[in-house]
Amino acid sequence: MPRQLHLNAFLMNTGHHEASWRLPESDPHAHVELDHYVRLARIAERGTFDSLFLADGPQLWGTVAQRPAGALEPLTLLTALATATEHIGLIATASTSYNSPYNLARKFASLDIISGGRAGWNIVTTAGAEAARNFGLDAEPAHAERYARAAEFLDVALKLWDSWEDDAIVADKASGVWGDDAKIHPPRHQGTYFSVEGALNVPRTPQGYPLLVQAGSSQDGKAFAARYAEAVFTAQQTLADAQAFYADLKARTVAAGRDPEHLKVLPGIVPVIGSTEAEALAHERILEEHIVHEHGVRRLEQLLQLEPGSLELDARLPADLPSEDAVEGAKSRYTLVVELARREHLTVRQLIGRLGGGRGHLTFAGTPEQVADKIETWFTEGAADGFNIMPAVLPSGLDAFVDHVVPLLRARGLLRGEYGPRRTLRERYGLPRPANQYAQVPEPAHALV
Repeated sequence: MPRQLHLNAFLMNTGHHEASWRLPESDPHAHVELDHYVRLARIAERGTFDSLFLADGPQLWGTVAQRPAGALEPLTLLTALATATEHIGLIATASTSYNSPYNLARKFASLDIISGGRAGWNIVTTAGAEAARNFGLDAEPAHAERYARAAEFLDVALKLWDSWEDDAIVADKASGVWGDDAKIHPPRHQGTYFSVEGALNVPRTPQGYPLLVQAGSSQDGKAFAARYAEAVFTAQQTLADAQAFYADLKARTVAAGRDPEHLKVLPGIVPVIGSTEAEALAHERILEEHIVHEHGVRRLEQLLQLEPGSLELDARLPADLPSEDAVEGAKSRYTLVVELARREHLTVRQLIGRLGGGRGHLTFAGTPEQVADKIETWFTEGAADGFNIMPAVLPSGLDAFVDHVVPLLRARGLLRGEYGPRRTLRERYGLPRPANQYAQVPEPAHALV
């Protein structure tokens, strides 16, 4: 079967553009309304997307003045969406910095069972002092330490998901034996960051464990992805940068002893679609005109770790910014934003306009054919296995993509026309169900001689 795109719908309240809530069509309360997300999930399912994704963080992002703030807890919301959908995968962000392995493993196992094998975990390490202070810390842990903790966290979670063998439940009414204790394997983990003794209190799930997603593009992030990730969400601005990232990550995956086909790279794209290019550019211009620049300046100063008042709207970025090595926050996003500003000689005002739609992800305004061409080029020229679709305005942007771009991708043989027999999220991504690390593999029978 020819290689086909993997599409993920990244859903964010009224849309990814920070000014989307100000449009006449938008409901500024939609970010906490279940019906809104059910509608979006069903649109994405109509477009035969592999999955949908909810971002999250353990802090209030930015200021409540800028855009709809706060969000429903994603695992709770995805559990509700599991009952309102049939096929689409359900991916949630959850932090390894501010959770415990046992509780989080149980929550994802529960979602996987409830959804019939459609759960995915976007593994993040959570940058930012604001989140740290919400959990009794004076400052965020160092970047390398966050990834070391994440590696141990995931190792423990994998042990917990494997702590029940697939056939541990006997359910023999005649003998009165419900389960086989010999097939329960407590992790008894003692490590640097975690001590976890007992088996999970949820049986092994339809997928074995959820699809493992990662989104960091720093050196530590790429090393983590090569070892663990099965899908990677990334922000890339140019085809050349995306090709370099793709090749590097696939090579790292091979070096880690894994099949590179078992890691899917999905750059983000913010499509602004019009029936003509002029109409698409007009839509984009209207959104940019609704940006409140003082919010953008404040957010940019925080990302660049500058003192308030350091940036001037109609000047370029200062020449003496910190190097990536000196940054303990979101390293890869810091580098992307600085390189974008330097490469295109953008003023702060122009940079805020470019970041307003996708926070560093590729934004593209054009006709359905132009959007389909961009996706096909990146897909066929070694830059992507699929895309994280991030509509600037919701629900209209997702409707436009499904109604006008998806048929073109199908006609080009790049996207399925229907879901078919594959049921689990792993199957949608072409991934095998993982073997249980504790199960005994039968010895092969020896031929008689």
